[in-house]
Amino acid sequence: MEKLFNKARKTEFHRLKLAKKQQLTKNTFSLEFEIPASLKHRFRFEAGQYVTLRYTHNGKVFQNDFSMTSAPYEQKIALGIKINTGNSSTSGLFHTFEVGDSIDVSEPRGRFTLVSKPHEFRTIVGFAGGIGITPLLSHFKNILHTEHRTRLFLFYGNRNSHNIAFKDELDELAENSRGRMQVFYFMSQEKTGEHLFHGRLDGKKAKLIINQILHLDDTDEESTIWDAVDEVLICGKGDMIKSLANACYNNGIPKKNIHFELFEEYNEDIYPVEKVFPAVEDIQVDFKLFDRQYSTTLKNNKIKLLQQLLIQGFPVPYSCKSGICGSCECLLQEGEVELLENEYLTEKEERAGKILACMSVVLSKTIKVNFDLM
Repeated sequence: MEKLFNKARKTEFHRLKLAKKQQLTKNTFSLEFEIPASLKHRFRFEAGQYVTLRYTHNGKVFQNDFSMTSAPYEQKIALGIKINTGNSSTSGLFHTFEVGDSIDVSEPRGRFTLVSKPHEFRTIVGFAGGIGITPLLSHFKNILHTEHRTRLFLFYGNRNSHNIAFKDELDELAENSRGRMQVFYFMSQEKTGEHLFHGRLDGKKAKLIINQILHLDDTDEESTIWDAVDEVLICGKGDMIKSLANACYNNGIPKKNIHFELFEEYNEDIYPVEKVFPAVEDIQVDFKLFDRQYSTTLKNNKIKLLQQLLIQGFPVPYSCKSGICGSCECLLQEGEVELLENEYLTEKEERAGKILACMSVVLSKTIKVNFDLM
């Protein structure tokens, strides 16, 4: 999974040697890095996290985030990467670097994580689209290794069978799971033997999955598998996440148990905004970004803070604009905002004054924020 921008805070990189490179499909490949003993403590991570690669392509320096496919117990950094176009930076990454070369790799980050519960009986469902399989692969490997009472269901969508990244690894995981993991493949541009598995993964498909796959529960004759779902993991494009997250919520899964990760920019709210806010006009905004102080005036609060700053041309970091990635995290120092639902900040961080600019509706005439978090 590739993200677009980093936070304003500084990212610490280390030079790591490329230990393995493998082409998976026509437009996806994997990279595995060698971690020297002196850096092992720097590269400890949780399933679902990502690292940033810094590299040069066509004379320009790129910093792109990629989710890890490796699980913590494997003690390695392995990534799955999609080549978007023939002249993209990821194409250059694939064609330029060979095993033995060194690349700048950041320390692991990200909050698309789960609390491990090895002593509980859990049911976890995952939805992935394309290269969105990468963090779910990390999660599922880790859960199978650490939670021997948890069962897993993965629903993985691709255009056709030739585009399924990590299929062999997923099938092997399922085969060796002793029935604890099941994988179902969906093709949007290829006919399948069953109509259920043809088409995109979306809310309508989720309802069919609930009724036709996650129905009878062998462990409890009085309920369905869906009734027993504890956590839902979703990774893919924004429209897919929005449709599936709302379908899961409308079918009884609490929002706090629905976790999602984007791999491209998305400008819409995942869940509908149900509140009406009092109108505020001529809002004075002072903010610190990349060690510089800025001041501006917002016409009103009809548009959220990040989006208004971007419209005015300020270089505020962002990726999703949907409260998922945390790239626009900042500290509210003065003023008042309404922070809409977000997938990133913890309650403790919110109490400390942290907000996500992309999910913040300004409610005061003046506001002061700091994007330079350390």
